Amino acid sequence: MSSEQSIFATLREGRVWAVSAIHGDAARLAAVHRQLAERFQPGDQLVYLGNYSGHGVAVRDCIDELLVFRRSLLARLGTDCADIVFLRGAQEEMWQKLLQLQFAPNPVQVLQWMVGQGIEPTIEAYGASVADAILAAREGTLSLTRWTSQLRQNLRLFDGHNALMSVFKHAAFTVESSLLFVHAGIDPQRPLSAQSDSFWWGASGFASMSEPYAGYRRVVRGFDRRHPGLVESEFTVTVDGGCGFGGDLLAALFAPGGDLLDTISA
Repeated sequence: MSSEQSIFATLREGRVWAVSAIHGDAARLAAVHRQLAERFQPGDQLVYLGNYSGHGVAVRDCIDELLVFRRSLLARLGTDCADIVFLRGAQEEMWQKLLQLQFAPNPVQVLQWMVGQGIEPTIEAYGASVADAILAAREGTLSLTRWTSQLRQNLRLFDGHNALMSVFKHAAFTVESSLLFVHAGIDPQRPLSAQSDSFWWGASGFASMSEPYAGYRRVVRGFDRRHPGLVESEFTVTVDGGCGFGGDLLAALFAPGGDLLDTISA
């Protein structure tokens, strides 16, 4: 499998549910899952649009809820493993960088920036602390390596958590190019293979797209810093009700051609 195939998920041309950024709000996620379980039809597909952790405090419960619901859908006739896709959000991208913090040129500064972006509850969820990380960073590379290694070990203590984090995709698209799913946005001037950080931190050109991107009928994203709710334009859809910041968790159902069919909120 090529590198490009491994970071992108290809969906069948059928109905697709998309779930917005969750930010560790396990209660709202469970509530959306209860509604989704009633509406999910044979042949439907499901894409989670990233940011499962960060800001919210119920990080481990949130990951457990994702894993349990995935198993419940796979137990249904007609649902395949490839029908359920998890995108990598900004929080998950930061987590991967955190596990390699000892290689950063200024680890304390990088860590402080991550804390400003909401990663501290995730660090604490897996039995570590920011204070210890800063202390280790100031002691030197060897001490910081021990800290990140312990964090990796802590992660493995929770069944399925490490495995889930290893299968996150950068984007997902339907085989007939009607829908492209991303976390925070894209740069309309770059091809899909060159988006890099635009997937996680967005791009200013997303909201003003005046033509289809790379032939896709619509681009769907699940995180916008303004948390505007469900916002449709001819070529884009934003699905972010502010879950983790006092707002609702949203799920949206798209038809094979890209039209919005249904929504769920909790």
